[in-house]
Amino acid sequence: MDIKEIQNLIKFVAKSGASEVKLEMDDIKITIKTGQESDTTVHYAPVAPQQIPQAAAPPVVAQESPKQEPAAATETKAESKYITIKSPIIGTFYRKPSPDKPLFVEVGQTIAEGDVLCIIEAMKLFNEIESEVSGKVVKILVEDSSPVEFDQPLFLIDPS
Repeated sequence: MDIKEIQNLIKFVAKSGASEVKLEMDDIKITIKTGQESDTTVHYAPVAPQQIPQAAAPPVVAQESPKQEPAAATETKAESKYITIKSPIIGTFYRKPSPDKPLFVEVGQTIAEGDVLCIIEAMKLFNEIESEVSGKVVKILVEDSSPVEFDQPLFLIDPS
């Protein structure tokens, strides 16, 4: 595995929202951990063969730290008045029931408690995610057909 493949793996993990990914192959171990502040840490260590005792070399650590802009802090304060709908399971997020059907909800649409907001596919099962609150959809935080993690924010709802 070369450095380009590792960098692509880091980018994929960061976009997916996963908090930790471990990859073990015959000759290497890679652990990628993402933190709350969007920091990504990669530990890369070659795996020594079992038969030859060797002193372990310290792992190579690469960090990717995007700087947060002041506009993002202002946006977070504005979003604090909204209710966040989070993913109850790990899976793939879909905004519509099938490719030829209309979207469940769009930004600006008023929803009621119990309305279906999206589908999350997990292990070939399609789970409808229903709204627990009534209000207006302010923001959709996940791209269609994207992987989502447990407790990942999906929608911002204005309850007023």
